[in-house]
Amino acid sequence: MPSAATPAPSPEELVAAATVVSLPMRVRFRGVLEREAVLLHGPLAWAEFAPFPEYADEEAARWLAAAVEAGWAGWPEPVRDRVPVNATVPAVGPDRVGEVLARYDGCTTAKVKVAERGQELADDMARVAEVRAVLGPAARIRVDANGGWTPDQAREALTRLSAYGLEYAEQPCADVPGLARLRRDLARDGVDVPVAADESIRRSEDPLRVAREGAADLVVVKVPPLGGVAAALRIVADCGLPAVVSSALDTSVGMAAGVALAAALPALEHACGLGTVELLARDVATPSLVPVAGSISVADALQTVRGDLVPGLTAGGGGDLAAGPERRAWWLDRLARCAALLPRA
Repeated sequence: MPSAATPAPSPEELVAAATVVSLPMRVRFRGVLEREAVLLHGPLAWAEFAPFPEYADEEAARWLAAAVEAGWAGWPEPVRDRVPVNATVPAVGPDRVGEVLARYDGCTTAKVKVAERGQELADDMARVAEVRAVLGPAARIRVDANGGWTPDQAREALTRLSAYGLEYAEQPCADVPGLARLRRDLARDGVDVPVAADESIRRSEDPLRVAREGAADLVVVKVPPLGGVAAALRIVADCGLPAVVSSALDTSVGMAAGVALAAALPALEHACGLGTVELLARDVATPSLVPVAGSISVADALQTVRGDLVPGLTAGGGGDLAAGPERRAWWLDRLARCAALLPRA
């Protein structure tokens, strides 16, 4: 949120500063082939408001708080110049793994989506095996189930997937008790796969619960759902666990906020999930904010949001990236509703 010296923009100001874009994706991710986002041209920088359509206004308002921070208040000072980045492998067949990984220049860590609806554990095994074969024995591989397994399913899956050497498993179970039980089961069975909490942090009214109940070895933090960089830094500090910064399928504008968070963390032990711009077939910035030699420059991230975006993309005008009239109206109405909730967000 803005500082005390920075007045929050009114709903009318936010709507006037908004551009609604629709970006095609290279592969289906989170069930979509088009990523819609609202870009806000603030006095300090471009900002992004892109909560997923199914999120209620109360949750989406935190995403708007993060956008207002970016465009109107600014981010904390960085403590590092570059941020290491992991590749992200969607739930594709093993025949497409090499194609996906080839887009991530120099990345030696990969996050692999598993527990996809309609697929089996055998599909996950084949995908992870191919990632290991492509990246080699020294690479780090983590899996992300998005809460798709029960504790028993997660125990079986991670026991079998551990044969490929896993850095950690991200949100293998949907809730905190399930994560805590899974950690105990894996430890009892001698399965060395740390557990990371994602949705149990960013979609929780009590993001510190995972630490209190011993439900995670590390936390995955994302700027928009936590309400901004400053808020995310406080949550990481209060959890007292190692943190991995990740994205929410952002454009380059949204990705810059994730880079700002990773750059401001006192300690950064793991590569960050800030390379998902590579999943977009079109982007709002030229050049796109993507990893080079396995990392993203903090200076490049700041330049992305403080400079010009692609030709034709201005406040109120999205050029050939503009969403259609119905989708634009839907997003602007949502923006105004969430703006009214900002004091509570």
